[in-house]
Amino acid sequence: MWQKDVADYCKTCDRCQKANTSTGKRIGSMIKIQEPSRPWEIVHMDWVTGLPPGGDRSYNACLVILDRISKTPILLLCHKDDTAMDTALLVWNRVVSWTVIFTNIISDRDPKFTSALWTNPHQLFGKKLSFSTAYHPQADGLAERMIQTLEDMVRRFYAYVLEFNECDGFIHYWCTLLPELELAYKTSIHSSTNQTPAILEKGWNPKLPLDSLRKDLVEIHPTAASFKGMLDRARKHAVR
Repeated sequence: MWQKDVADYCKTCDRCQKANTSTGKRIGSMIKIQEPSRPWEIVHMDWVTGLPPGGDRSYNACLVILDRISKTPILLLCHKDDTAMDTALLVWNRVVSWTVIFTNIISDRDPKFTSALWTNPHQLFGKKLSFSTAYHPQADGLAERMIQTLEDMVRRFYAYVLEFNECDGFIHYWCTLLPELELAYKTSIHSSTNQTPAILEKGWNPKLPLDSLRKDLVEIHPTAASFKGMLDRARKHAVR
């Protein structure tokens, strides 16, 4: 019963409704997006800005990176006035170095992505890469809505995580909770795939703190055939 109670509460929460992103009609042309063949081949990038300074470096923005197939998010702390070089190094050091090289980046026409650093990425990475950026959120409503959901989650975090410091007064510590937010999204079943992003990306769900209290439960991993089937279904949803 508690799941329904939580859902009903969120629908009527005044603060939650104010944090929601507007879903009004936007102007834009429909552009077909190619179908990815593997996780992290095509990613979507966007920024959550307008956040209060938080953390030791007074972060005031969050870069959202979203895998098109698995729906796995990566949330990176940043500053709204970061340069193209700052953004490129952040993506390289925190994402590309431990996943794979993206072949396509879908984002808006932000100067951070339209600079020569991204159109000629070998200047930064020392090799030829094939990055491409495009602005067509209306043609990709699913990814746009997912990024909006992540943005809403981040904004709700900073609305509650506020502490008083005798030296600085009230300080926001929203950035310290981003790892928990990212983990919660990765381990939640997505409505379009009926699977968690973690399952589609790696084939298994990471253990949560509550799982340590359930040692009697048998851990089940999908077979290679079922895992391939899940990825095939996710690819179909990615291009709808």
